[in-house]
Amino acid sequence: MNDRIRVPEVRLVGPNGEQVGIVPVGDALRLAQEADLDLVEVAPTARPPVAKLMDYGKFKYESAVKAREARKNQTNTIIKEIKLRPKIDQHDYETKKGHVERFLRGGDKVKVTIMFRGREQSRPELGFRLLRRLAEDVQELGQVESQAKQDGRNMVMVIGPHKRRAEHKAEARAAAQAAKTRDGRGQRPDASA
Repeated sequence: MNDRIRVPEVRLVGPNGEQVGIVPVGDALRLAQEADLDLVEVAPTARPPVAKLMDYGKFKYESAVKAREARKNQTNTIIKEIKLRPKIDQHDYETKKGHVERFLRGGDKVKVTIMFRGREQSRPELGFRLLRRLAEDVQELGQVESQAKQDGRNMVMVIGPHKRRAEHKAEARAAAQAAKTRDGRGQRPDASA
């Protein structure tokens, strides 16, 4: 920017986006000083390089705000893991299924792993049956993204939520707000009827 531009001439773009043309760098710097703006090289690889008259501080601030907004709208996919055994008791199964449901409601993917030990390895159909049952039990919250497959001593399946994480957070916020106003804590003190 400004005096750091080391090329003899640039294609100049005005502050409002209008094309000025190809001008020597000295003339472009003089125009920038007269307009109380900076001369910023926006396309250094072009022939000749493209420079624009702009307020560089304002430009940096706006690009930082855009980057912050993009990060805020970005969702991180978190994979939670639940481990089961093929001969799981009914109560233990219900507890693990509750965990899977909670993770799916929170918008997270769930990796369900069934661990086989000893002679259980010769009966993989027990694992397939258990994973199919779990997928059917939670089908209103999520769908199977990766079918059950044998991986050495383990069998793995991934279940993903129907809604994205951001939608779950918005729903939770709305429910919390509704509960707050229902309890009367969300009302203003001067709004008595």
